[in-house]
Amino acid sequence: MDEGSTAQTGVTIDIERVMAMIPHRYPMLMIDRVIDVIADKSAVGVKNVTINEPFFQGHFPKRPVMPGVLIIEAMAQTAAVLVVHTLGPSSEGKLVYFMSIDDARFRKPIVPGDVLHIHIVKDRQRANVWRFKAEAKVGGALVAEATYAAMIMDR
Repeated sequence: MDEGSTAQTGVTIDIERVMAMIPHRYPMLMIDRVIDVIADKSAVGVKNVTINEPFFQGHFPKRPVMPGVLIIEAMAQTAAVLVVHTLGPSSEGKLVYFMSIDDARFRKPIVPGDVLHIHIVKDRQRANVWRFKAEAKVGGALVAEATYAAMIMDR
């Protein structure tokens, strides 16, 4: 994603605030914080990948790798935080459902010790349907990407 020549930085949302904004909890909460949140535009989710993650017990015991579907889930949770931040407190706790996932690519395995940065940019919005482009990076290197649509709904 092109950062452009004018670097913007937004707010940081810590884990306590993330949990107030979206309903996900351990073991399905896939982000630790969200940084550089710019309402109605973009955000960066941060996931500290540790060997203590429950999925590493079976994926794969001798060569632990973060499952691709959970990388996509981390992208969606980052987008959900951006949506709630954009819409304000009245949207806190609402559910964000996937509608489509397109052009998903996994370029490098994510392993314990990695710090995953999930860069999302809002592509467009129509009513309660939002479309995003996401890139996941470790150490600045692209490890995964996808385009997806989601719908925000009351519980």
